[in-house]
Amino acid sequence: QVQLVESGGGLVQAGDSLRLSCAASVRSFSSYGMAWFRQAPGKEREFVAAVSWSGRPTYYADSVKGRVTMSRDNDKNTAYLQMNSLKPQDTAVYYCAATRTGSSGRYSYATSYEYWGQGTLVTVSS
Repeated sequence: QVQLVESGGGLVQAGDSLRLSCAASVRSFSSYGMAWFRQAPGKEREFVAAVSWSGRPTYYADSVKGRVTMSRDNDKNTAYLQMNSLKPQDTAVYYCAATRTGSSGRYSYATSYEYWGQGTLVTVSS
């Protein structure tokens, strides 16, 4: 059983930065690929970023590329999403996801991930 808990969301102004955290309760964190997705009101869930078990390579959606950095600390069983230069368009519930390393499926597809957190809300005002 894998449990994921996101934290770090909140209300910020455009241009501000936030760091989201995803704490994983899992026996072998390094056995999992990790990702962040987000879902804005009235929109479908979309891919944000993903990272391999080793921390590299990383993958980013075009909409956030250059403004966000995903990382992981396997010793702490935690994945991170550093977000800079936030825009109102970034407002969404951000979800952490995990999949077993070696699993098939595209990293940018939500259906590729077996485990999900409950989400943390990020609100960016103009």
